[in-house]
Amino acid sequence: MAALETESGNRHRLPVRKLVAASIGNAIEWYDWTIYATFSIYFATQVFPKDDPRLALINTLAAYAIAFFFRPLGGYLLGRFADLRGRRTAMLLTIILMAGGSVAIGVLPTYAQVGWFAPVLLLLARVAQGLSLGGEVSNASAYLAEIAPPERRGRYSAFFYISTGTAVLVASLLGFVLARTLDAAQLASYGWRIPFLIGGALGLVGLWLRRSLEETEQFEHNKIRARQLRRPLLTTLREHPKAVGRLVGFSMLSTLCYYTFFSALTPFAVTKRGADAVDVFLALSIATALFVALQYPMGALSDRVGRKPQLLVWSAATAVLVVPLSTLIGPGVGNLLLVFCVGLGLYTAMTSVAPAVMSELFPTELRALGIGSWYNLTVALFGGTAPLVIQWLPGTTFFFYVAAGAAIAFFAILTMPETKGSELR
Repeated sequence: MAALETESGNRHRLPVRKLVAASIGNAIEWYDWTIYATFSIYFATQVFPKDDPRLALINTLAAYAIAFFFRPLGGYLLGRFADLRGRRTAMLLTIILMAGGSVAIGVLPTYAQVGWFAPVLLLLARVAQGLSLGGEVSNASAYLAEIAPPERRGRYSAFFYISTGTAVLVASLLGFVLARTLDAAQLASYGWRIPFLIGGALGLVGLWLRRSLEETEQFEHNKIRARQLRRPLLTTLREHPKAVGRLVGFSMLSTLCYYTFFSALTPFAVTKRGADAVDVFLALSIATALFVALQYPMGALSDRVGRKPQLLVWSAATAVLVVPLSTLIGPGVGNLLLVFCVGLGLYTAMTSVAPAVMSELFPTELRALGIGSWYNLTVALFGGTAPLVIQWLPGTTFFFYVAAGAAIAFFAILTMPETKGSELR
């Protein structure tokens, strides 16, 4: 544990092991999603017929996209499960689903061995991972917020995206190492299986860490109320419409930022702006390291100045800067580094406090379900479509789309009350 000075002068011991255990599921989730996208070009013709490699890749990416649309279902089912049975139990279930899906892909028989049974198994594994990720975000967010002292909720929340950024970096570095040590034939034959099996092993580590977690007091005090609820999803709309609207408003921009900078911008820079792929990956890697490094300081800042000012700066700056930044995308690592560092640096104002902000919207008996359902629906609609939209819209039009999302988020955040230091409902 790390000991830190509180504002009252007392020493607060940061429960690092507990925070890592709560966050590791999110890390494994995003590790698995990243390696799927990274290595899909190698295993596409192993899982689908080899006679049309382009169609095989399209089908493989379609399985990737379909998983997005199972996230809202996972958020609803596993969120409700967490509100009824506990955050800890739900987080154990999500990590089993994700790790199981990763191992299933790692040992997947090829199309040559079992025919169309191979893509069916791939799709089932991806559905399990989509359901898992839908539940993981809401349940881990609720857990981090509920175990945090009110005056330190931002600091605790920061661990959520520290894990995400670290996972993306690890997956990218693993892809680099395997690409340097194995040739294309080896990667297509067996190399692509290695990162998925590593993901399964990481899942076992996460399961071991989470088994010792204690249930939150917030859940224990409110579980009877959760069990008495009927039609809980309708209750979020009927009794907490402002919370739902605010969540959708800022989550739309959050997911656009995530998939723009971590996913969609790379093929856009290479195919439409003539950037060198090595330069793009180098700039993104450096910016991702900055993204991870800023999480805790930004979480701590929100505990001092408040969530609302921080989120307003993020949304306003994104609305103003995203289009001018887009004009810098092109050849040369310097401009790319500026684009990625500014975009992801601003984004940390949101990601560092996301679990706190989302958890402060809903009462405990509806918290996991409320976050899981509405956040994941927003991600499916705006995040899952971002790579397609950026390729489809001409020129810089996509970035005006992001700017419009930032303006909507700004006005949604304006309506929010300040919640720093408040007790959760």
